[in-house]
Amino acid sequence: MFGELIDRFDDIFKTLRGAGKLSEKNIRDSLKEVRRALLEADVNYKVVKEFIKRVEEESVGEKVLKSIEPGQQIVKIVHNELVQVLGEKAVPLAPIDKTPTIYMLCGLQGSGKTTLAGKLALQAKRKNKKPLLVAADIYRPAAITQLKILGDSVGVEVFHRENAQPPDICYEAKKYAEKNFVDLVILDTAGRLHIDEELMVELEEIKSRVVPDELLLVADAMTGQDAVNLAEQFHKRLALTGVALTKLDGDARGGAAISIRAVTGCPIKLASVGEKLSDLEPFHPDRMASRILGMGDIVSLVEKAQQAVDMQAAAKLEEKLKKNAFTLEDFYDQMQQIKKMGPLESIMGMIPGVGKALKGIQIDEKGLTRVEAMIQSMTPEERRNPQIIDGSRKVRIAKGSGNSVQNINLLLKQFAAMQKMIKDMSKFKFKGLPKGAFPFQM
Repeated sequence: MFGELIDRFDDIFKTLRGAGKLSEKNIRDSLKEVRRALLEADVNYKVVKEFIKRVEEESVGEKVLKSIEPGQQIVKIVHNELVQVLGEKAVPLAPIDKTPTIYMLCGLQGSGKTTLAGKLALQAKRKNKKPLLVAADIYRPAAITQLKILGDSVGVEVFHRENAQPPDICYEAKKYAEKNFVDLVILDTAGRLHIDEELMVELEEIKSRVVPDELLLVADAMTGQDAVNLAEQFHKRLALTGVALTKLDGDARGGAAISIRAVTGCPIKLASVGEKLSDLEPFHPDRMASRILGMGDIVSLVEKAQQAVDMQAAAKLEEKLKKNAFTLEDFYDQMQQIKKMGPLESIMGMIPGVGKALKGIQIDEKGLTRVEAMIQSMTPEERRNPQIIDGSRKVRIAKGSGNSVQNINLLLKQFAAMQKMIKDMSKFKFKGLPKGAFPFQM
């Protein structure tokens, strides 16, 4: 997401920083490039026009022109204006503080409503709440089956009634939830390939009968400007409380994310950033602005790490590091923790400066899989004491993991370098990583 836009902004700001002294002319020339970059990213043209106007007003003032670092000052101005366009502050979902709280999901067919319903149910369970998924899409083939599969995967009950209309299904689900102490009801409503009157009337009736605490439009970020038009029409008819953007991990140009809040006035509350049910994040305008400008997102990275890391295991690992007792078993456990955080490319992109450094470099996720296979093919004793792995053991491990003996040798060599590095650490201050210290580099 935003790949091309990030590259364009990087080139524009690099030119500004290299100018040394800024004038109104080179500021305006750069803003023309910013305008072009935003329009090519499918940002609404009215939003772009207003955005450039505000940035220009801030940028050509004496404060910027006489600044010690005028290039950095303009980046700051663009960042601040981008945060404004995206919504200033994160707007949380309605709290699950009554029985039942009701979230109603709406949107076009294929936007990801059913998957989002499963993600919200998983989030609620992790907060020790009791969710109920409601299958209110009676039109799409296999929609109910899909929701039941998702419900089973997260251990959540799915409510459905045969031969009933969606408004009746949703109303009955609300009554069922009241009697069964359900904390959160998630309504997965029907979609269409395009907006039609029949769909909108049905959604209006569901809304009036169940009175949801949260009415979310699920919009596919890959559809660009169409997602903005969709949000505008749904908001006029239903008075949405928020928008959930899906497929933000795709190759979309990003215009929808930048435009929706400005055009509709409706806050983006959620960002679906992957296919896994755990890949759902609150939408933070300031963090998204930083990502768009290639500045990373270290706060989100820390939050992902906190969710993925087992604190007790981390404390045990710390003790092992102090005693220089780091083994292949420990290394394997750390790999599993990293995998929980999501794709490596996404994680690395959140670290300031790393995303740019890795530009054009393909991160080999399969390298992790190969290392995992090699470690899994070892006995517990071999993982704890890799020095006992002789020639015959290497042949066995290679055959068991589908690797070559050369790869086994490389893993053991790099792991030995890692152990030496840990041993050389003084009070957890790294003296520098040896080249090839991590087996990811195979």
